[in-house]
Amino acid sequence: MKYAISFLGILLLVICGTLFLQYQVFSNKLDTGEGDFTYTQEIEITYRSGSLDIRHHLHNLSNQAIEIDWPNLAVSTDCFLESKTSCDRLSKDKTKFEASSSTNASLSYTIPLEGGLKTNELLKNIFVVLKNGQAAYSTVHISTDKEVEGQWITGLPLIGQQSLSMVNYTMFGGTGDISEIYWQSGVMSIQKATDLLAVYSHKPLSKEISDQLKAETFLNEDPIVLVQGKNIPDLQGKRIFFLNELSIASLQEKVILPQIRTQYGLDGSPQWVSEVIASFLTETAIGSDKSVGIVKTLTNQMSDVQKLSWIGMLNDLKGSKVTLEKLDEQLSKVFGLHTEFFAMNEESARIFPILFNDERDVYVGNELKKDVKAILKDGQVLYPLDSVLKVLGYQTSVGKNGYYVQNETQKFRFPQGYGFYVYNNQRYNTISEPLTVIADSFYIEETWLQRLFNVEIQRNESSITIRQQQ
Repeated sequence: MKYAISFLGILLLVICGTLFLQYQVFSNKLDTGEGDFTYTQEIEITYRSGSLDIRHHLHNLSNQAIEIDWPNLAVSTDCFLESKTSCDRLSKDKTKFEASSSTNASLSYTIPLEGGLKTNELLKNIFVVLKNGQAAYSTVHISTDKEVEGQWITGLPLIGQQSLSMVNYTMFGGTGDISEIYWQSGVMSIQKATDLLAVYSHKPLSKEISDQLKAETFLNEDPIVLVQGKNIPDLQGKRIFFLNELSIASLQEKVILPQIRTQYGLDGSPQWVSEVIASFLTETAIGSDKSVGIVKTLTNQMSDVQKLSWIGMLNDLKGSKVTLEKLDEQLSKVFGLHTEFFAMNEESARIFPILFNDERDVYVGNELKKDVKAILKDGQVLYPLDSVLKVLGYQTSVGKNGYYVQNETQKFRFPQGYGFYVYNNQRYNTISEPLTVIADSFYIEETWLQRLFNVEIQRNESSITIRQQQ
């Protein structure tokens, strides 16, 4: 009993120490403004004299220090005295909110519009952003002079609008953040397709299009809007998307793929990467022949459980910057074997198949060959032939009658698909092919490499050594 009490006492001390360390890390993050948090916001916008005057009210702020990212175009930046405490947290240099128990703050700033308000103009990145913060709910009020007639669109659901004696007033509100607004001189009707999707168009939606929109899988958690019509911006917003026509192909190109590029930080990555991720998340074939082929290759290799795991990993990556290496890392976890499938397909004209790599370093003789990896395919171990043989002193080439290998005393020719090879002008029949062509590159099976080129292969935990026998 005494030993049990002692053990429990020690265990309690360990737990308390662990919790204390975790609390210290958490507290340090709060003090330095590194902790993630959510808040709500209310934005009042007044258009006058060619500028947007903005009063930005922030509520339910965390008590940590919070860095403020002002819009690049903003001028006259300051706090706004909405209440006694709304200016308490703004630092003297206006770059952050100081750590405080006050949960509300208000800011004011002006966004000059060169040439004034223009029809069909998407105004992007015009609102304050809080580092590590995510707006859980946004409310937006927009007022213009009476003579400014047109329609505002924000990406948030429209709550109401009213034409008063002196001003036109519009109010929006909904879950999530807002980073852009759009204004047009004409007025479109608003049609709700689903709880998370509204369509602005001049004509009512046909039943066919309405049914397609309801059946389509979009990738947004917060409401978005589609604006349909000619002479609209080439740019797409984060929650406002523009289409010349409503069709599934247009939705995929203009809405779903931009969402994928934004959510996964894929700007600069090949287009097919966005298309592959979108295809898995929507369970629809999207994009080019290469994208469709890559999805088919992966699907054919995966079990149902592996496919669900893969889609789950893709969902978990949302909000981070995704690279080909990151996708390969996740794919390797799904299969339990290392693969560079996405990286190999980056510049390959043909679809590079799924190959699994032995991650050990490969030495040819005493030379470390970074470009040589042992590949596992269909139960065989393969090596890239050119890289290995050139270090061993052979010359290689490809001709119309096959693949040629030679040194001072040996000459080989390997025709593909004929069940034989030629060695020093003598033909030898084979049951299996010594060479395999993968995406236009030649590989040799391990036992054939040993047999034909008189090499020995040694393995340890960290390396594979291919050495010519004496």
